[in-house]
Amino acid sequence: MVIAVETLDKLERKMTLNLPLGTIQTEVSARLKKLARTVKMDGFRPGKVPMNVVAQRYGYNVQYEVMNDKVGEAFFNAANEAKLRVAGQPSINEKDGAAEGEMLFEAIFEVYPDVKIGDLSTAEVEKVATEVSDAAVERTVDILRKQRRTFSLRPHEAAAVDGDRVVVDFEGKIDGEAFAGGKAEDYQFILGDGQMLKEFEDATRGLKLGESKTFPLVFPADYHGKEVAGKTADFRVTVKKIEAAHLPEVNEALAKSLGIADASVEGLRADIKKNLEREVKSRLLARNKTAVLDALVAKAELDLPQASVRAEMSRLLEGARADLKQRGIKDADKVEIPDDVFRPQAEKRVRLGLVVAELVRANDLQAKMDQVKAHIDELAASYEKPAEVSRWYFSDRKRLAEVEAIVLENNVTEFVLSQAKVTEKPISFDELMAQN
Repeated sequence: MVIAVETLDKLERKMTLNLPLGTIQTEVSARLKKLARTVKMDGFRPGKVPMNVVAQRYGYNVQYEVMNDKVGEAFFNAANEAKLRVAGQPSINEKDGAAEGEMLFEAIFEVYPDVKIGDLSTAEVEKVATEVSDAAVERTVDILRKQRRTFSLRPHEAAAVDGDRVVVDFEGKIDGEAFAGGKAEDYQFILGDGQMLKEFEDATRGLKLGESKTFPLVFPADYHGKEVAGKTADFRVTVKKIEAAHLPEVNEALAKSLGIADASVEGLRADIKKNLEREVKSRLLARNKTAVLDALVAKAELDLPQASVRAEMSRLLEGARADLKQRGIKDADKVEIPDDVFRPQAEKRVRLGLVVAELVRANDLQAKMDQVKAHIDELAASYEKPAEVSRWYFSDRKRLAEVEAIVLENNVTEFVLSQAKVTEKPISFDELMAQN
């Protein structure tokens, strides 16, 4: 029974409620009887342990569990009756001053805020657009040819040029001292592909088989090897092998090797253009979605429930540790990561989630099943067996929920764009594709 609900702060509430002792005792007795039917103790056959012995051994733990369950149940029932939208878990403690035969509790908790979304017709959104040009298709053809290139030994007197595959020995020293990762034998790389730092490639370019060169190399300040970042090393490189690259011709054989249904040059380019257009559409949607959501949040007023922020910070921290572990960091679960590192990101996510939820509720923007099916069909179209991909999505509720979330975001994006002041900005294909 709820005695009182008080407002402590903008979103913080205090609820005082009581619970009859008889409710607790009845449930404790029922659970102990159930436990007695299966509990095993030395000197007794299963199911024959006396109740007083079971109560002595397990009574405290059972009573603690019942208290948590019953108080939690009473709290959430009371919150529902009072139409309070509880954010996070409440902090519940027993209080003194209960009447005879009752227990008194105090719950401190937060509620979700009222979200006020301003006039979206005054929101400004920059919407980017681009097209897949013939030049973009040709560059993709070149990339596919590079992926299928073959190599053959160059003549002994030939110098290394961009595109060649070279094998080298190298050794670097800083202030005359060797350093970790600064020496290798029979190291292979493609010259001009940017696999090595510029000074290294510049020094290798033009060398012939068996020739060596000594040169200085300045490691970038943001180099992944922190112990050498920003320092200058003296390197010596020796070329041991040079192979020339041979790109396949753009013909039916190339189209066939790529699994193009219409194994012709025209079919190859058409297939590439179709795939590029699909990728461009996805990237444009992602970029414009971000702009829309930023504009939407800027038009909203709300207080953030700190319980939700803390929960999101915990999820981000857990994700960071999992990422460190995947990268092979030893004792990733023990690495000290300050909680507040994730606070800005957590607050942004919570704010966005609450604003989007309110917009969806107020404008009936939930994902409809026909929209979900259409989105899955579009995803499946790029695979060899679309029907199997569709079945894969529909066979798992979690996968289906992920698609529903994407469709919902798309609905929100389209709704805001239909309301806001939209400025279209053309960008180049290369600029769009360069973004991660």
